[in-house]
Amino acid sequence: MPQLQGVGHGQAAAELRGGLSVAPALAAGLLLAAVSALGTWLTLRYARRRRLLDLPGERRSHTVPTPRGGGLGITLACLAGCTWAAAVGILPVGAALAAGLGLALVAGIGWIDDHRPLSPLSRLLVQCLAGAALALGILDLQGGWAWALAAALAVPVLVNVWNFMDGIDGLATTQAMIALACFALLAPAPLDVVGWGAFGACCGFLPFNYPRARIFLGDVGSGTLGYLLAAVGVWAAMKGGGQGGRMGAQPWLLLLPLSAFLVDASLTLMSRIRRGEQWWLPHVSHLYQRLVRHCASHLRVSNAYGLFSLLAGWLAYVASASGTLCSIAVTGAWLLLATAAWVFAGRRLQDS
Repeated sequence: MPQLQGVGHGQAAAELRGGLSVAPALAAGLLLAAVSALGTWLTLRYARRRRLLDLPGERRSHTVPTPRGGGLGITLACLAGCTWAAAVGILPVGAALAAGLGLALVAGIGWIDDHRPLSPLSRLLVQCLAGAALALGILDLQGGWAWALAAALAVPVLVNVWNFMDGIDGLATTQAMIALACFALLAPAPLDVVGWGAFGACCGFLPFNYPRARIFLGDVGSGTLGYLLAAVGVWAAMKGGGQGGRMGAQPWLLLLPLSAFLVDASLTLMSRIRRGEQWWLPHVSHLYQRLVRHCASHLRVSNAYGLFSLLAGWLAYVASASGTLCSIAVTGAWLLLATAAWVFAGRRLQDS
């Protein structure tokens, strides 16, 4: 299979666009799902034996002690996926190594933090190093310095967004899966195989966490999901205008399937800073957490967020066939709608 390098590989991309990438995508998804499920099961046994538990408290949304760190299964699956992608030529060896190194850094600091709390500054430093590693992989893919900078910034941003928003059963994983599926649908072959592989890794973990959590992602898992979204998202945006890419040069469309988390996390963060709170500490003031307290159902809230993001992903897919001005208008209107929904729902909860 041809490597994903410059736009000069048009013939190979055209061949894969004709349907030949379906089998690799399916194989990658199934393989990584199996590795992830096995890794999660082993981590669950380890967490129970080591008493690695998230205990209920005023800053948590669950009521039963629950093992954490299950996202390690996703990490192991995706590290295996990086090796597989390099071996079969989906990614150049240098890009795969850089992506794997960044993932190992983010997951490693999260795994340590799951065992003993670390300072926010030390975690952020390692996340920035992981972003730098991913940026090197972008350069190996001939993405240029602008895309490398985008990758370096996207890693700490999305890792922390997914860490902030990982608080109820199934929410962080289903949101990541919807976004990864959208990225894969918009990306050209063979890059779509990478997106479906990451999607498959999430599928292997999901039954352990949804509809009722037997184990939580932990910082290792939320960090892994944020990193995967940064990597696949930047790759898709960078190559989306090439042959086989559906969205053309319209990378802002990738914000749509991320919008539920981006809006909730950013507006909650700004509200806490404005109130003078210690925003880096755990809390239960995100909209999804307030909704859980109001309706007492993790499943209902996770499903509501999922429907919102599915609609956003569908809109991104439809808008990808439109012109630039139309897609900009659609993206802006959707983000305004999401912001208005956050404000409206928050006020309704205050009044109820």
